[in-house]
Amino acid sequence: MWLVILGVVLTVLRLAGLGPVGTWPWWAVLSPYFLAVVWWQFADRTGITQREIMRRQDEKAAKRREAAFEALGMRPPKGGQGGRPPEDADWR
Repeated sequence: MWLVILGVVLTVLRLAGLGPVGTWPWWAVLSPYFLAVVWWQFADRTGITQREIMRRQDEKAAKRREAAFEALGMRPPKGGQGGRPPEDADWR
């Protein structure tokens, strides 16, 4: 993503003629777009993209599971009680 942002910034600077980028050749200004395409192809073919998506989904599932356990009262409260159930809980 940062390559695309860099490409947009360089393109705007080139079109506006600002700074040293205004005199650069177009192939140099447009090269971040090409590099972004190459990176995306590499990431897709090696599975980097899919592993990242799976990691995020696993984290979301773990958070949902933790929230469900807490809503059901199945986790000890976070008050330093050492894993004991609350005094008012009916565990018999």
